[in-house]
Amino acid sequence: MRKLTYFIACSIDGFIGDPSGDAAMFHRFADEEFLAYLTAEYPETLATHGRRALGVDHLENRRFDTVVQGRASYDLAFKEGIASPYAHLRQYVASRTLVQSPDPHVEVISTDLLARVRALKSEGGEAGIYLCGGSRLAGELADEIDEIVVKTYPVVLHTGMPMFGSDFRITEFALDELRAFSNGVLVRTYRRK
Repeated sequence: MRKLTYFIACSIDGFIGDPSGDAAMFHRFADEEFLAYLTAEYPETLATHGRRALGVDHLENRRFDTVVQGRASYDLAFKEGIASPYAHLRQYVASRTLVQSPDPHVEVISTDLLARVRALKSEGGEAGIYLCGGSRLAGELADEIDEIVVKTYPVVLHTGMPMFGSDFRITEFALDELRAFSNGVLVRTYRRK
């Protein structure tokens, strides 16, 4: 069974963006050391246009071959004229309002998200599935998430979009790895218990 990994950036107090979902305040932590780590360990999590700008578009995918993202996450690139933001991955956008995909390489999941993600997880192969935000999507798929990789930035937002937009419940995960960077960023990897 393939793993669904929620790979997410957040503040110290657990917000993935401001109340509107904007996470631009985290971009200033993308220094040389941290970008070297991301390109070495998680190159496929960088959007295609970002990979090209960094000169790392040639890197092979290491962990994931598929990305599932919410409509708001997808719209960040689409508003900039990028209809296929992760061209190096098989792309899915979960949306109840987007009826037709604006790009032939992006499939829209508009109904029965849980069944579609379970089908993706049951496919053969070693490569996993990258869950790329947002909050409501992670909340809907919380029971399917096998691993969480949290990039914690050294800021407190006080309010904003939580990591999981869902009702209260407790789900236990075990810490597998912790990496600290000189700019204050922590990357923690958890697996479902």
